[in-house]
Amino acid sequence: MKKMFNFKSLTAILAMLLAFGAADVLAQKKKPVIRKKTTVRKTVVKPTARLYTVSTGTVFRVRMNNSISSKTARVGDTFTTTVTEPVYSSTGVVVIPTGSTVTGRVDSVIPAKKGGNPGQISVRFTSVRLPTGRLRAINGALTDLDSKSAKSDSESVASGDKMKNRKIIFIGGGGAGGAVLGAAIGGGKGALIGGLLGAGAGYLGEKFTKGEDAQVKSGTEFGIYLNQAVSMPKWSEPVN
Repeated sequence: MKKMFNFKSLTAILAMLLAFGAADVLAQKKKPVIRKKTTVRKTVVKPTARLYTVSTGTVFRVRMNNSISSKTARVGDTFTTTVTEPVYSSTGVVVIPTGSTVTGRVDSVIPAKKGGNPGQISVRFTSVRLPTGRLRAINGALTDLDSKSAKSDSESVASGDKMKNRKIIFIGGGGAGGAVLGAAIGGGKGALIGGLLGAGAGYLGEKFTKGEDAQVKSGTEFGIYLNQAVSMPKWSEPVN
């Protein structure tokens, strides 16, 4: 009887040991829980560049890069001009340097007609691209740069007089197919208001009756009147 009791006790002890051993093995096999680290991203706020305003009425001095003619031009055609003098803000800071590109668009074309009607080209200017590639939309109109319509101060800031509802256009009239600046008021006929443009351009008078097409040649210089103020950062030369 005693031996049977000892055997049962031994069996119970072995069962307990086996149970504890199995629990230990399971504990070792259990995969540890890996907690992911939470990364806190810091928002870097870039400093905003200060903007300078180029006032309404400022005139850009530009030179034609392409040649256009009332004989071949179509509404919607674009062309480019190059800024020949720096454009300053109202506070005297250069924002548009020499060498910038101003893009123009043909708004209307009237080819020369028999009977003495010269060709006409109406344009507007839609954007300026700086040498760095920065592009800015503008609202610009054609104008001349003589003393009657524009003034330039000691800092080369060209500012035009009020447009007074006159539409400045290119009108045929050069002896070699040049162009002159004319004003169309209320849809009326063009009238000479500015200096002659283009190499070989002649006076109106008898030439006006020949019905020549308006040809604005590459290299022709004129002014762009800013119809609406624009704000841009101060120009600085790119660092190589």
